[in-house]
Formats: sequence, structure tokens, C-alpha cells
Amino acid sequence: MNDAPNLIAINVGNTRTLAGVFVGGTLEETVREPNDDLPALVKRVTPWWDRIRTLPQAVFMLASVNDDAANRVAATVSGQFATEVYRVGTDLPVPIGEQLDPETITGVDRLLNAAAAFAVIEQACIVIDAGTAVTVDFVDGEGTFHGGAIAPGARMQLRAMHEHTAALPDVPFEVPDDDPFGRSTARAMQRGVYQGIRGLVWRLVEQYAEYYGAYPMVIATGGDAEVLFADDALVDRIVPDLTLHGIATAARHALRVDDADLPK
Repeated sequence: MNDAPNLIAINVGNTRTLAGVFVGGTLEETVREPNDDLPALVKRVTPWWDRIRTLPQAVFMLASVNDDAANRVAATVSGQFATEVYRVGTDLPVPIGEQLDPETITGVDRLLNAAAAFAVIEQACIVIDAGTAVTVDFVDGEGTFHGGAIAPGARMQLRAMHEHTAALPDVPFEVPDDDPFGRSTARAMQRGVYQGIRGLVWRLVEQYAEYYGAYPMVIATGGDAEVLFADDALVDRIVPDLTLHGIATAARHALRVDDADLPK
């Protein structure tokens, strides 16, 4: 059995849905739409399904940290295309070992990012996901996920400052200018959030490296990864669609397992 998946991978986040089409295991195209704009998602996905539906083992696979939104997406896609939508973490596992506290339920996006990163580099790594929240996770050289740290994302921090104070304005998140000082309130807020997240990541990477005894490769993903880390020497690679590659990794693993179960 060929383990190069033909699939439409959908990752439903807290506010946005990221989707991509894999043909023969290669990610060919992606789209990102708001969770509440399902017609736009269906419009973008329709030509993808027309392209792959006659190929071997063509499927929809979905992962999510937002069950309500994911249920709506799955129901819409299943009804529109008259096909089953498989859920990673429910219908098929994430192929990554875990060393976590008992009874811990870890977001499937974190596990998928770890699985995708390790599948490619096959060595210890640190995975940063900069989106609604910022996660910084460690995977050891055996491919075991150890967890890490979770902090508010850039926009969440800016929104919290605006909503929980009387005077701080509502400002967008963007790269601060080269001036080391925020010479307006808005620029000071942007600088504090931007440098705060980068400093958080640096400190955590140092702690993980001290624990591991070496500096692992650092991979960043998520909607804000380019803004935060494009010029950061600490980050070795930025892979915007890492979670989609994790879904494809789970599909590839499931196909191999199915192949191993066939009669010899």
C-alpha cells in the first residue's frame, strides 16, 4: 500500500481554520479562513476535492482545539461532499510518544506539530507555535513529547491590556520600529509584547537545552511566527503549515499500520 497520502487536511483553531491539499504526500496549496465563514472554506476546498477524490485513499482529515467549531466544519464538509471526515485524535492517533503527567489532555495541535517536526528531522527539537496562544514544547531524540510552556499570544496580550485598563488603547500587533524605546503608548505596548514573547522563548529554549545537555533544533510555526521570529537567530526554521504536515504524518502512519495488518 502506498503511504503517500492524498488528502485534504483541516486544522480548526480558536479563531481561524487552516486547510491544505496533499497530493502524493506533497502539500500543494493552503488556505486560511475565519471559523465563522464556512462558505468561503467550502469554496476553496471544492476544486481540491475534485482533483484528488479519484486518487487512492483520498480522504478528509481534521484536527482541532475548538470542538464546537470543528463539529460545524466537519458537518458542513461531510454534507457538502458526501464523504466521511476523519478526526485526528479520535479516529486515528497522533504518532508521537508522550511523557506527561497522568490524565493530562494535551491539545492535538501541539502533538501534531511535534510529530511533524520529528518525522522530518528525526532528532531532538523545540517547537514554537505562535498563534492565539504561544506554546514552546520539547521533543527528545527518541521522538517523545515532554510538554513545555503555554503563554498568551501577542493579540491576546494586547487585547487584555486594552480591555482591563482605563487608558491603554486598542492597537494591532506588528513588528515595532528600530527605536529601542516605545515613544508612544501604542508603540510601547507593541514593543513590550513583541520583545516579551521573544524573551520568553529564549529563556525556555535555554532551560530545555540545559535539561537535554545540548541545543536542539528550534522550529517555529503559527500565524505570528514570521512576524516574531523571521530575524531571530535562535530559530532554525519557520514552517507556517506545520500542523497540516502533522495531519499528513498521522495519515501516513495510519496507512503503514493498515498495510502491516494485511495478510502476508
